[in-house]
Amino acid sequence: MEVVTNFIAERPVVIFSRSSCCMSHTIKSLICGFGANPTVYELDQLPNGREVERALVQLGLNPSVPAVFIGQQLVGGANQIMTLQVQNQLSPLLRRAGAIWV
Repeated sequence: MEVVTNFIAERPVVIFSRSSCCMSHTIKSLICGFGANPTVYELDQLPNGREVERALVQLGLNPSVPAVFIGQQLVGGANQIMTLQVQNQLSPLLRRAGAIWV
């Protein structure tokens, strides 16, 4: 878990992704569409990507990507992010985390 904690420290939005994952791309595009600038870690390009992925699975993420942290809190994967968007709760969450201002 510590490996994930180090990656998300002091960043308003962190997305763990795989460069070939279409759902990861969709979630990154959605969050960037609000004007946020998420920190993105592509697990298939990190030297310790497998270790990070194991930690994400231990946190309960299945599938492990995309994994979205907002305000250093695990929000979840694609389903959770899309649910927040449909319920008009994603933008306020991003605002509270300091990821967007408007």
